[in-house]
Parts: sequence; C-alpha cells; structure tokens
Amino acid sequence: MDAETKDAAQVRLKRIAGQVAGIQRMVDEDRYCVDVMLQIAAVQGALMEVGKVLLTGHVETCLTDALRSRDQRERRKKIDELLDVFSRFCRIEEPLVAARDGRENQRVKPRGKSR
Repeated sequence: MDAETKDAAQVRLKRIAGQVAGIQRMVDEDRYCVDVMLQIAAVQGALMEVGKVLLTGHVETCLTDALRSRDQRERRKKIDELLDVFSRFCRIEEPLVAARDGRENQRVKPRGKSR
C-alpha cells in the first residue's frame, strides 16, 4: 500500500472510529432508534468509501504491477483476487429479521420458488 492511500484510509478510519463511539453513546443514552440507525448508515457509507480508497490504491499499484509482469500465473492470481474482492465488496445483504422475536441477526429467506 502506498503512503498516500495509507494516509487517506487512516484519516477516514479515525473519523469512523469517532462516529462509532458516538453511536455507542447514543445507545447508552437510549436515543431515538431512527437517529441511531441513520448514524449506522452513515458509518456504513464511510466504510464503503474507505474500501474504495483501498481498492483504487490496489488497482493502481499491485494489480498494475502484476498485469505488466511476464508471469502469467501472477497475472491470473491478481485478476482472480480482484474478482473475489469485487464479489465480496459489492455483496447485497439479505434483510435481517427484527430482533423483536428473539431471532436477532438471522437472515430472512427470499420468497419464491423453492429449488
């Protein structure tokens, strides 16, 4: 990771750490749920931006170097790695079941035809 990418990520991550601490205080103070959720969404967005900064840095350095390489296996490895990162980074999560019924953090199964 180059110094510019590292610095940009660190600045953003420190800001996010402050936001997360603020969310913890909001929960401790029994703040309005919607306000807490909006702050959580802001942190998620900020984390996505850090991911974009890191991904950009990776493409500009590691991936570019590998693509210029004569080593076919190294190029294939970096391309596969990038595709894996994209699939994980761009994943759309299924909605969570409400904690109200005691099944906190369980995934909702999509409706439709069964396989």
